[in-house]
Amino acid sequence: MVYFPQRAAYTLISIGFYVGGIRLKDYIQERVKEVANYIYETKATVRQTAKVYGVSKSTIHKDVTERLLKVDPELAKRVKQVLEFNKAERHIRGGEATRKKYKKLKKRQ
Repeated sequence: MVYFPQRAAYTLISIGFYVGGIRLKDYIQERVKEVANYIYETKATVRQTAKVYGVSKSTIHKDVTERLLKVDPELAKRVKQVLEFNKAERHIRGGEATRKKYKKLKKRQ
């Protein structure tokens, strides 16, 4: 937000723009694009991306499923493909993590 002097008081002007009827602040728009590009380029999961950017999984999910559609629909399609692939593969990742856990426990005994 930027303050501009106007006579004796200050007028508050919010910096942002409207996209599809909603107002996105510039830093949110930049984060949405940056997160989406990261997911697309690295094929990262929502959880991995949230850890890298230091925000919640819910924020990342909302950024790439709702906000990105309004900011860059083409990039949203590509990211959606990555998310669908990750979703289809998650049972394999979960099974692998469980296998490693019990293998580690067995070595300790």
